[in-house]
Amino acid sequence: MADQSDAVTGRRAAGTGTARGPVLETRSIDYVPQSERHGRAWHQAPFWFTGQFVPTTMVVGFAGPVMGLSIGWSIAATVLGVLFGTCFMAFHANQGPTMGLPQMIQSRAQFGTRGALVPMLAVICVYIGFSAFGVLLASQVLESVLPGSATLWAVVIVVLAATVAIVGYDLLHAVLRLLPYLVVPVFAVLTVLALTHLEPHPVPHDSAFTPAAALAQFVAAAGYQLGYAVYVSDYSRYLPADTSERGVIGWTYAGAALSAIWLMVLGNFIAGSVPVPDALVNLQDIGDTLFDGFGKTAVVAVLVPSAIAIMGVNLYGAMLSGLSIVQAFRPVALTVRTRVTGILAGAAIALAVAEGLPSKYLGSFNDFITLILYVLAPWTAVNLIDYYFVRRGHYAITEIFSPDSIYGRWGIRGLLSYALGVAALVPFMVTGFYTGPMVDTLDGADIAFVVGLVVSGAAYWITTRGLDLAAEQQAVERSKTHLDGADAVVRARPRTTG
Repeated sequence: MADQSDAVTGRRAAGTGTARGPVLETRSIDYVPQSERHGRAWHQAPFWFTGQFVPTTMVVGFAGPVMGLSIGWSIAATVLGVLFGTCFMAFHANQGPTMGLPQMIQSRAQFGTRGALVPMLAVICVYIGFSAFGVLLASQVLESVLPGSATLWAVVIVVLAATVAIVGYDLLHAVLRLLPYLVVPVFAVLTVLALTHLEPHPVPHDSAFTPAAALAQFVAAAGYQLGYAVYVSDYSRYLPADTSERGVIGWTYAGAALSAIWLMVLGNFIAGSVPVPDALVNLQDIGDTLFDGFGKTAVVAVLVPSAIAIMGVNLYGAMLSGLSIVQAFRPVALTVRTRVTGILAGAAIALAVAEGLPSKYLGSFNDFITLILYVLAPWTAVNLIDYYFVRRGHYAITEIFSPDSIYGRWGIRGLLSYALGVAALVPFMVTGFYTGPMVDTLDGADIAFVVGLVVSGAAYWITTRGLDLAAEQQAVERSKTHLDGADAVVRARPRTTG
């Protein structure tokens, strides 16, 4: 079928410009040929630093203090959670340059061309959820400083974010590399003001630490970081295939961990020092200690541009996953029009969800982060075990798009391992609406995500022991020959200038 062939031949659409890349991105879920690869490993650091440098990241740090955990223990749990969760995210980054594909479509190798819809549907919920929370925050703060309703500003934010996503990969990278010049100085001032003007609440020594509260903070931080695993190779897939593995993993880890630790620890400190933790109100009050009005100005400066950029990232990812699901069941022309349609659909859904969220969102946000960890931990275990220990980065890219793929339509090993992981963690779950039966025996401690990781990872490792990788390697070599030949044709074509 033409659409599936185009996905792997590396054909360039007319008028895509120079080798540096098109102004308007023409690719979506299709393979990125070597002739279109560009960028450097260090570009991942500012991208992922900015990707988490938003007030919603700070809210994650509220979890421990709200449960009575002291600031010191909250910080320790936060840092450990970030360092742990970011590991999984960063190791996904290497898949982009190696495979030249978006993150979630790679799951077809483990779950099957159609079976991959299972984790993809969960991932689309992640994209829409993060987008909705960001829109809610940004529209609330704009309503407080400018004429117009929160709904009006939500529409404006969504339109701008959709525009950035439609232009695509290069604009998203450019925006997230430039934003730190604005948001870092402002947040640096707010951090200094918080440390110098807030006084932590005294916490009795015998109640400063509880395992349940510490684990809740750890899980919130780890889940938030692991939630970004579904994005990673979407934004590294244009890197040249010979990009240093250590470089792309290391820069991704450094950028994502640094911003998360900064803002979550700031959230720990603020939540442990104020009567009522509320991200927008707290930041405004802190800013006003410098001079009246600075708080609102600072919040607008750090929140609104970042919310637009990050929502652009989310809409872009939702389009990739949604298109991957549709393309697995019916032929889809991978055109700019298809990309735009997918992004606009995601934007409309995110706006509707944002309008339906309660204005006091902290409880629902923390539950959302926890659920992210529960549904993504089994997926990331399966995906990383397959990439690093089973197939060791060797995939037949053309087969990922084939209706009669060697990976099958329904990958029993991946789906079974994922299902076992999810089923195993349910008795250990702790959320605002459900507590598993095993939680009481652990004094309220939440170890569900660890159970999900271990069970899914172990199950996939065991079930793939009989996998015929030798036969699969023949398909890998055929795929490589096909892609190299197609890329040579692309290189030989005269460059167009648009």
